Amino acid sequence: MFSHRTSWNLNPNELTALQRGLRVQWDLTISNPTRVGLPYDEALILDALQRREVLRYEPDPRGLSAARAAVAQYYRERNVSQQLDELILTASTSEAYAHLFRLLCNAGEVIHVPRPSYPLFPLLAELQDVHLVSYPLIYDHGWQLDRSGLLDSLNEKSRAILVVNPNNPTGSYTSQADWEWLEEVAAAHHLALIEDEVFHDYPLEVESGKLPLAGHAGQGTALKFVLNGLSKICGLPQMKLGWVAVSGPPALKKEALDRLEVINDTFLSVDTPVQWAAAALLGSRRGFQSALLERLRSNLAQIDEVSARSGYLSRLRVEGGWSAVLRLPAVCTDQEWAARLLREEGVLVHPGHFYDFSEEARLVISLLPQPELLCAGMEALARCVQRYCA
Repeated sequence: MFSHRTSWNLNPNELTALQRGLRVQWDLTISNPTRVGLPYDEALILDALQRREVLRYEPDPRGLSAARAAVAQYYRERNVSQQLDELILTASTSEAYAHLFRLLCNAGEVIHVPRPSYPLFPLLAELQDVHLVSYPLIYDHGWQLDRSGLLDSLNEKSRAILVVNPNNPTGSYTSQADWEWLEEVAAAHHLALIEDEVFHDYPLEVESGKLPLAGHAGQGTALKFVLNGLSKICGLPQMKLGWVAVSGPPALKKEALDRLEVINDTFLSVDTPVQWAAAALLGSRRGFQSALLERLRSNLAQIDEVSARSGYLSRLRVEGGWSAVLRLPAVCTDQEWAARLLREEGVLVHPGHFYDFSEEARLVISLLPQPELLCAGMEALARCVQRYCA
């Protein structure tokens, strides 16, 4: 009765099943910014949603011009020129991905995604009958694109290369040199580039030679789609507004925008109130981002302090974003470490294989928790590792 697209294993994984029977004392996986005590300009946000214009329905397949103007202003403040007619508004970046997979791929064709990477991509691809092929990111005192690995992964069904900048969960930005190389490869192989910038506004340990705006610069030689939204920029995942900014060779860009307009018009998912509130919501980001960046950096420092005292823990370099990757002794798998931590200390973490890490004994934790919670959770994590390795 049901399609093959939804033939997933719906049984809970081992860690989820274990979690249901135990008390989680220290949740180091929390990713909801509205639940971790961060400051919001509540009066401004609530007032922005009470405009009289929300009582009228005036659908625009690319999104209301007032909302697109607010997005263009956000980019101008990042020193990026963005034209209103090159923006398509969506309800989320997840919806934007779905639209782009429909736009670029026939059933069975290929999108190339980084490894490690976010576990949502396989689900989105399956729902669009798109096949994902991974290309490796390698770690050597920092994350780097494996150029030969990406070239080796290309085939006759390849349609686009997806870049997450900075990557989730590794937190690595794409360098200027790598971005220019990616443009050359995409143009030579007639591929599109999809750049996810949702964590872009949260730099932590950025090296020289990284160009945060590289993916959005100029017309370029390849067709490019840049994704972002209010969820991470403003810490407002409940305000369902994302977008796609399209650039590249004029003829390709125009055809992509025309086709995306039809796809978007078919669904018209973005609600009117959030579009009229977009300018105010984007304007509210400054206080939120400042407070969050302070927390992210403070939590990284606490992780380093606990790790140094432990002697058995270390974290991988993170240039930006909301996550950190821990490296534990390889006396057991990441799944076994995660289960031990939950059983013995009540610490919830994500095992690395959730994000398709090829190396064992990698754990992913969020940098969002209140500092006292994160510190206590890290101390408990270190105690558990000490018991098995001392």
